[in-house]
Order: sequence, then structure tokens, then C-alpha cells
Amino acid sequence: MHFCYYGTESAAVWWNDSYTIPDAKRSVSLAEEHPLERIQRIASANAVVIFSMSTCCMCHAVKRLFCGMGVSPTVYEIDQDPTGQADLETALLRLLGGGSSPVPVVFIGGKLVGSMDSVMASHISGTLVPLLKQAGALWL
Repeated sequence: MHFCYYGTESAAVWWNDSYTIPDAKRSVSLAEEHPLERIQRIASANAVVIFSMSTCCMCHAVKRLFCGMGVSPTVYEIDQDPTGQADLETALLRLLGGGSSPVPVVFIGGKLVGSMDSVMASHISGTLVPLLKQAGALWL
């Protein structure tokens, strides 16, 4: 049995009103940050990041896939974002090249893997495990 932890201690900074950029030593309001920049910052901070909505069944399925593999993804529930979800949804749709649903969106090692269909295709073809190992999310 695997325990799946949705998030890390560093995830708490995402829910604050501002954060500090380490290199610049200055505080940036989340309201000032462009949604694509925020997505990239979040995606690059953890080995596996899933942008999700708490009520989405496909999001739940992709989370269960990773947890079942022994991976502890960082899950960013955009419907619980205090700055609003519309801008993040639009940015995620843009990254995916359009489509009907902006979630789930998976990043591994800071790189966009895609939505549920891309993740499942990678899993079935056998390319998902090497990506997870390379990102340091899976050791075996």
C-alpha cells in the first residue's frame, strides 16, 4: 500500500498572498504574477506537479495513477486558488494548445507532459517510468 501526499512543505507558499524570489530577494504579489509564470514556477519546484480541480474525475484518476506507482505528486487544485481560477485555466489551455478541459495537466521534471491522454499514452508505451526516474520522483 502506498501513501500519497498531495503537496510539499514548500506548497504552503502557493497559498500565501506573496512569495519571495530567492535570487532577487524581493516579494512578489501573486496577483501581480502572470499565470504562465506562476505555472512554470510551480512546475519547476517539484518533480511531479498535477494541476487539478478537486471535483474533476479525470484529475482523481491521474492522481491515483501516480500514487499507485509510488510517486507522491504535488497537486495544485486550481479551484481552491485564492487569486481565482479563470486565469490559470486559460493559461493551462494555452499550454495544451486548446481543447475542452484545462485539467488535469501534468508536469514531470519541470516539463509539460500534457493532459490525461498524454500521461496514459506515456504509461502504456513505457516512457512514463523513465521520465519519473529522471525527474527523481521514482527510484525503483
